[in-house]
Amino acid sequence: MPSHAFKVGQKVLLSGSSLMRGAAGTYKIVALLPEERGDWQYRVQSTDGNQQRVVWQSQLAPA
Repeated sequence: MPSHAFKVGQKVLLSGSSLMRGAAGTYKIVALLPEERGDWQYRVQSTDGNQQRVVWQSQLAPA
């Protein structure tokens, strides 16, 4: 199985979904989390604040 596509410290773009309205934007990867349901997870922090969230790799793109 492939590993994480992004590294800690890397900036990424989070796409907004119907479940995460208003969450779209630029984030920094702060932790790599285990794979679940075939998709890697990350803890990310907003670049314009201290808000953190856990997101799926499929929701991210390189910034």
